[in-house]
Amino acid sequence: MDFGAAESVPGKAAGDPVVLSGEGTLLPEPGSDPSALLTELQKALRAKGAATAPVTKISVPFTYVKIGEHLSPVPGGGFNASPPGDWMGMKLIFGDGDRVSEVYLHINVSAKKAQFSMKDPRYGDLVLTELAKAL
Repeated sequence: MDFGAAESVPGKAAGDPVVLSGEGTLLPEPGSDPSALLTELQKALRAKGAATAPVTKISVPFTYVKIGEHLSPVPGGGFNASPPGDWMGMKLIFGDGDRVSEVYLHINVSAKKAQFSMKDPRYGDLVLTELAKAL
């Protein structure tokens, strides 16, 4: 994944917080076998259908919005700022028009871990399809 520089975006209404947003790209890894990862992502994203990686992988653009830093996992799922932790949270937005889909991505750089979770289960199949293009 390549994350471009984040820019400050003012809130939509007066008093809304400023958010950091930017553009990124999922980059294909030549020679990788994503079958096991796609199976696990299907479960995590609550996608109804299975996705298969295309023969020719492509780069997939997305928009990201930072939703928090110094987060810690919460028992039962999710993340919270208290107590502070090593995770950063963001929302990834794929596609355009009627094919827009969103997914949460939490990254812990020090532990070299990342976790996807769904914003809305109806996006599961669309997100899985977008991820499969580059995995």
